[in-house]
Amino acid sequence: MSARRPNNHLDDVSKQIIEQLQEDGRRPYATIGRAVGLSEAAVRQRVQRLQEAGIIQIVAVTDPVQVGFTRQAMIGIRCSGDLGSVTDSLAEMPEVDYVVITAGSFDVLAEVVCEDDDHLLDLITNRVRKLDGVISTESFVYLKLHKQHYNWGTR
Repeated sequence: MSARRPNNHLDDVSKQIIEQLQEDGRRPYATIGRAVGLSEAAVRQRVQRLQEAGIIQIVAVTDPVQVGFTRQAMIGIRCSGDLGSVTDSLAEMPEVDYVVITAGSFDVLAEVVCEDDDHLLDLITNRVRKLDGVISTESFVYLKLHKQHYNWGTR
């Protein structure tokens, strides 16, 4: 999801619905309705509006290691020229799950999920570094995931 606008337009009930879905994305609307004081139909309508507005997505989140992707890394990329073409190209790569334009030492950060070190090496050497506008890369290999959550924006 992209940063579109501040979430200060969400009322407390919408935030409570989002919190319920963050705890369990498969929680029945009737259960959510009881927790937030709305009918099942009202919850369904609110969730649909939140999805259509791009505020939420309801997806299955996998553990990459459990599905055969043992190497994750963040790649810092220094660029010249049009950052948009670099970020667009990165976003099209299936291994890339996160791309941001940044301020600081790197112009772009890209998080990647690969099967193994050989896959990561191939991705960096033969695809990322060969993109027009890429000057250099620096890789930050993940050794152990300590914290990952998706519950921001409601408190």
